[in-house]
Amino acid sequence: MRAIQIAQFGGPDQLQPVQLPTPVPAPGQALIHVQAFGLNRAETYMRQGLWGEVARVPGIECVGIVAAAPGTGLREGDTVAAIMGGMGRTINGSYAEYACVPAGNVVPLRSSLPWADLAAIPESYATAWACLHDNLELRPGQTLLVRGASSALGQAATNIAAHAGAQVIATTRRPAALETLLKDNGARHVIEEQPSLAAAVRAIAPGGVDAVLDLVGNTTLLDSLALAARPGRVCQAGFLGGLGPLAGFLPLQHLPPRVQLSFFGSFAFGSPGFELDRVPLQQIVERVEQGHYRARPARVFSFEDIVGAHEYLESGTGTGKAVVTVLP
Repeated sequence: MRAIQIAQFGGPDQLQPVQLPTPVPAPGQALIHVQAFGLNRAETYMRQGLWGEVARVPGIECVGIVAAAPGTGLREGDTVAAIMGGMGRTINGSYAEYACVPAGNVVPLRSSLPWADLAAIPESYATAWACLHDNLELRPGQTLLVRGASSALGQAATNIAAHAGAQVIATTRRPAALETLLKDNGARHVIEEQPSLAAAVRAIAPGGVDAVLDLVGNTTLLDSLALAARPGRVCQAGFLGGLGPLAGFLPLQHLPPRVQLSFFGSFAFGSPGFELDRVPLQQIVERVEQGHYRARPARVFSFEDIVGAHEYLESGTGTGKAVVTVLP
């Protein structure tokens, strides 16, 4: 089968095409004939070696067709989405014609969407749903601040939150260029992302926001904590600002009373308490089909242009989810 391997840690040019044997699924695994996959910033970190030793074939999500699934409830020919389950980290991932995935990380789907459109949904929308419903416990009428709202995950979170009746404040480094896009996604207000958002946020929500979804990372986390209402919640779920540690964090000084701080990473999907079937992916897909969620890919690349796809991902010029189609 065709696959893309990391030759050695480094830039996009280290992603090289190879021929590998098609995996053979063990009981409890699903062999997926990959049709398309979404691109994720985590895959650039893995490619660079910032997450330590990883599998040679990257890719943490895909959509495709079940080729075999011994000892599971999945059927040959099912349309499915797969997320994590060690893909790209401890086992070869989705940058290939076939991926072998634990069945608990595979969800059957019914959809009329083209493969490229379907591939824009799984990782971003499942993660956004978990952040909003589990970590932030967002309710209709509450105010949500999404930092990094022009990212694929930020747009998914804005879609879901606005459709659920929350008031969304979206941040971006390019408000003039992206205001229309973000408001079309459901944002009520769009403000410029900067180290301190106190003045801009308090002008909209004088008592602070009910919830903050921080996708920028450690460079903005302390500011996000200060923006939360009392009571309030902050969930960190991304590192758009880089993977550097948060130096000098002192809970006594920096964690306000009655503000709950949590983290969510999609690598948890499939583990106890984070079963993937808790996320209503079928309902999410239907809402995309009905136009309630704007999950169309921002850019579609061919399998042969994986280097260009990663260059695009790292450029920071994208405005949403980039996907790759595998079929020739």
